[in-house]
Amino acid sequence: MNGNIPRRSTLTTRQRVLAVTATACALALLGGGIAAASTIGFGDQQVGQNYPNGEQVSDNQVIQPVGTRLMTPFGKLMGSTVSPDGRYLVGTSTDRSVDLQVFDLDSYQPVAAAGTLAAASFATAASNAGYGAMKYLKISDGTVGQEGPVFSPDGKFLFEPVATGIVRYPFNPDGSLGAGTKIAIPNSAAGQQALTAGMTFSADGSTLYAAVNGQNTVVAIDPVAGTITQTFAVGIAPRQLTFVGSHLFVSNEGGRQAVAGDTTMGSYGTAVPADTNLGTSTTGTVSVIDTANQASAVGTIPVQLHPTAMHLDGTTLYVANTNSDTVSVVDTRTDRVVQTFATQPWASSTTGYEPTAITQQGDHLLVSLGRANAIAVYKIDRKDPRDPASFIGLLPTDYFPENVTAVKGSIVVTNTRGIDARGPLLTFTKGQGTTPATGHGTHSTTASLTKFTLPDDKKIQKYTATVFAQNGWTRSPLQSQGDQGENQDGQGQDQQANAIPKRIGEPSPIKHVFLLVKENRSYDQLYGDMKQGNGDPTLTQFGAKVTPNQHALATQFGLYDNTYDIGTNSAEGHNWLMQGDNPAYTETSAGEYTRSYDTEEDVLGHQRSGFLWTSVQSAGKTAKNFGEFEYGEGKPAGATWQQYYCTAQGVMAGGNPSTLFDPSLQLHASSAIPSLNAITDPNAAPFDLAVPDIYRYETWKQDFEKNGPSNLNMVWLSSDHTGGTADPEAQVADNDLAVGKIVDEISHSRYWKDSAIFVAEDDTQDGADHVDGHRAPIQVISPYAAHGKTVSTFYSQINLVRTIEQILGAQPMNQKLAAATPMTDAFTNKPDLTPYAAVPNQVPLTEGVVTAPACGYDTMGATGPAATAINAAAAKAAEVPAAEQATAAKWQKWAGKQHFTGTAGHPAIPDYDNPLLMNRWTWYQTHHWTSPYPGDAKIYGPDDVPGIAPGSTNHDDQ
Repeated sequence: MNGNIPRRSTLTTRQRVLAVTATACALALLGGGIAAASTIGFGDQQVGQNYPNGEQVSDNQVIQPVGTRLMTPFGKLMGSTVSPDGRYLVGTSTDRSVDLQVFDLDSYQPVAAAGTLAAASFATAASNAGYGAMKYLKISDGTVGQEGPVFSPDGKFLFEPVATGIVRYPFNPDGSLGAGTKIAIPNSAAGQQALTAGMTFSADGSTLYAAVNGQNTVVAIDPVAGTITQTFAVGIAPRQLTFVGSHLFVSNEGGRQAVAGDTTMGSYGTAVPADTNLGTSTTGTVSVIDTANQASAVGTIPVQLHPTAMHLDGTTLYVANTNSDTVSVVDTRTDRVVQTFATQPWASSTTGYEPTAITQQGDHLLVSLGRANAIAVYKIDRKDPRDPASFIGLLPTDYFPENVTAVKGSIVVTNTRGIDARGPLLTFTKGQGTTPATGHGTHSTTASLTKFTLPDDKKIQKYTATVFAQNGWTRSPLQSQGDQGENQDGQGQDQQANAIPKRIGEPSPIKHVFLLVKENRSYDQLYGDMKQGNGDPTLTQFGAKVTPNQHALATQFGLYDNTYDIGTNSAEGHNWLMQGDNPAYTETSAGEYTRSYDTEEDVLGHQRSGFLWTSVQSAGKTAKNFGEFEYGEGKPAGATWQQYYCTAQGVMAGGNPSTLFDPSLQLHASSAIPSLNAITDPNAAPFDLAVPDIYRYETWKQDFEKNGPSNLNMVWLSSDHTGGTADPEAQVADNDLAVGKIVDEISHSRYWKDSAIFVAEDDTQDGADHVDGHRAPIQVISPYAAHGKTVSTFYSQINLVRTIEQILGAQPMNQKLAAATPMTDAFTNKPDLTPYAAVPNQVPLTEGVVTAPACGYDTMGATGPAATAINAAAAKAAEVPAAEQATAAKWQKWAGKQHFTGTAGHPAIPDYDNPLLMNRWTWYQTHHWTSPYPGDAKIYGPDDVPGIAPGSTNHDDQ
């Protein structure tokens, strides 16, 4: 299906070099257009359930892959490689303390694994999964690089990339691994770790070359001696390596090094040429090293953004530009790009398909599209790389295909997220006086392989329609604002404005949108006790007593019992809210999270189309930020939770608001993203568990009453993350009170009549749910909200962000948002202006606080003897039994290293801690150090927790 693409003979030399083949033009069923109207939804389907169109997953897709699936419950597969004889596929993995997984492609079964998980724990997990015969190697280094391992040419050794070098494992004929030997790559002079990425061997097998991603170099290594023999400076963040003769080609995800005059942003200590408004890098390069003449300069081939995967066919090199959604075709005889073709299957959006890998079978080129859950298939001219690639169609995969490989006549796809977080149930221990809750959780991650014979071209074209349906893509381009005709309800353009406009750019009576971002709670954990929704009360740990405002808001403005967060953790969750995507860079960094965890500070973690606030600003609207997506803390050294708590209490009691900004407390928050910094209130705290949310509320209130709202207003309320000074129940109650007071303030202001408030969790990783671990307790609050209803329509964070864009007239930032249905079931066009009155907290906000605040414990309005009794009970509850004081002190020292709080230059980091440790820390706090964690023999210190590898207690390697 070459459509109207001209043949090579009609192209000039200039056209050959710059030609971009938009694959949408090759699909007869599509035309041109811009994503700007309502799309296809998924009804009331629930995540984890199978339907005729496939299994619903949390990111607005269903999956029903072509071929045969082999599912693994041992965590996300990050990178993979196939043994030289084609029998074994080995993948690096993360999130379940299993770091290497070996699959026999002949028997199509997992046969071996290695990880930091205790051997007995792995044996139980493997037996429960039906893979009891797997062989297991206990290892100590649980870090996993962005690329897969590599085999020695004879297949006898496997080399795994890790944060500080490479581990060399003997690889046995049965697929099992022998004890590893570490090849250390020293930190740079500035302290950057190696963060080893792709590797390859020289043709004679005598030298191993490795991309040292964290240091912008490639090293040559003697694989037997384990010594570095040569170091080459390349571009920024090298990813993959491939040889053409003696020339080594290196894809540099961050592009070229900065030169004088460049505007830049940072990534792991490197200044990266960047667009400082959109917050994205602006170059991509492939370095060329002549290994036969090591004295020669390293060459550079400009490509597009985020070159990652490479595939060689003779002298033609195909390069996946992941953040440009294109593939560059390089003629290695001239080291020039001779064509670039787009991997855009859908005419309504050009952004966000994320090509992650390339393979080939005959004259068919296969490109995995991570965010489309698909393999795009092209026909190529193997004799002339200048001849434009011809799009054939799409093949469906499982969730986020990371790699695709042609093996022994079959196509094997490695799917990072498999069937979503549908692995073993997890147990959560949050909440004062609660029993452990066991249910679906986001860290119950899976992965899969899918294996098939490449269909003929006609069948591939038929599968294309399946992929369109699974992504919710329309068969024809979405209509734009300028299209003529009537709205979907038959009303003309001159009729009364809809709360959710039918087309982007049409008016809405809602002029001010508030997005309140909270931390980590699941639907059942908060709302399982609400009988009007699909909840499980046995999993409710922060119910009506702890969250009276959120329960009252859900009752008044609507309960949403089928809405989902997408990310596994905060690093992913805030991306989904601010970008409508978790870009492939962050997906592939999850194995070690050293280059970046939260990518607020990392320019490579940002899509090329910008952020929610820039999309709103591009529509001519204003935006303001109070902490969200920030990293630059600016909190004064020595400022304590007790001080912030007392100051906020004093202001709420009628005290002077200026005390909020006393120099001993005043924040000086900032962002490394200039466009976000420009709209940020420096007095608003980003994530920091030493700052209670009632203080955040009061600082926001001063700005709101003085300056009024912008069109988009973002607020980070993070106390419900838990792990701070007060105990978990008190922190969630603090968060709940702040939410209630913000809504109270807005609803009693002159802005209420044209406002909408969205309350969202960044992720749901720290709670159980009986439907799915991604199900979230979101709220939609507005005079135009569907008051008093239970809304069971499938929605996700993607729909929420699309709804904000739709209201404010902003274009969708990527194909996920363009395909998302706005939350029309959440709104009505008839406003109910009844305001909301905040409910006082029913749990003391100082519960669990060891050092009493100067203003006293929270007595919740009690006076006299009742207040005295509350203070005495609080002091007694904060005591640690004498027998556990030494252990508690060890935990307190551990907690001091988890970035729960921060200062200027040393920011707090959400979810930095290891979940296995965080669960015990929370349990011990909430049970006053009187009982072991469920299943444990005793109260353990952080270094003694079963299943925790030595040296992993200070960092979340999950």
